[in-house]
Amino acid sequence: MKKKLFAGLIAFTLASSTFAVEYSVKIENLTHGTYFTPLLVSAHPAAATLFTSGMPASANLQTMAEGGDISGLDADFVAAGAKNIVNPAAGLLMPGKYTMADLGDPGVANTRLSIAAMLLPTNDGFVALNNLTLPTQPGTYTYLLNAYDAGTEANDEIRGSGAKGMAGMPVPPPLEALVGKGGTGVATTAEGFVHIHRGVLGDHNLGGGTSDINASSQRWLNPVARVTLTVK
Repeated sequence: MKKKLFAGLIAFTLASSTFAVEYSVKIENLTHGTYFTPLLVSAHPAAATLFTSGMPASANLQTMAEGGDISGLDADFVAAGAKNIVNPAAGLLMPGKYTMADLGDPGVANTRLSIAAMLLPTNDGFVALNNLTLPTQPGTYTYLLNAYDAGTEANDEIRGSGAKGMAGMPVPPPLEALVGKGGTGVATTAEGFVHIHRGVLGDHNLGGGTSDINASSQRWLNPVARVTLTVK
C-alpha cells in the first residue's frame, strides 16, 4: 500500500512539473518626450541574443537602431525557434504610455526574454532588455530598462532619412512638429560597438543651432522604460 502511495506521489509531482507557465509583459515608456518605435518582444532560446555589449552591432540590430525596422531581428529570433510579439502598441509608444504583450506559453525551449525598439529622436539609440532568464515561479517581476547606443552612426542629432548607414535621425509623424530644423550637427563619430547611451544633448534653438533635438522636452536619462512581467 505504501509503495503504491509513494509511486502515486511521484507521478503527481512529475505531472505537476510539466504544467505550462504563461507570461504577459507590460512595457512602459518612462520618458518625458521620447517615442519608442514598434517594439519586438521575444521569448527565445538562450543561444539567441540581441547584442553583446562592447561588440559591434549586427546588421539587423543596426537597421532597428537607425530606422526602427524590427523585421530583421524578428526573422533572426523566429529562425531560432522563438515566440515573438511584433508591434504590440500598433505603432509608436508615446511618452508616459504603456503597451501589453501576451506571450502565453512560449514553449520549453524559449527560456529567455528580449525586448527592443528604437528611441526617437536619436540617431541610433534603442531601448532593450537583452536575454533575460524567464522566471518560472508565479508572480510579478519588475525590470527597469536602459537605453543603448548601437555605435553604428555618429550622434549628430540632425534630421535625416533613417536608412541604415545614412546620417541623420528619422522624424516620422507626430515628431515632425516637435523636432527642430536647420541644426548644423553635433561634432562626433560612431563608436563602433554597442554601449549604454550617453543621452542626447539637444539645444533650445528649434530653427537652427547645433542640434535638432529639443533640449527642453526631449532630453532623457536612464532608465527609459519599465517592464512588468507577470508569470502564471
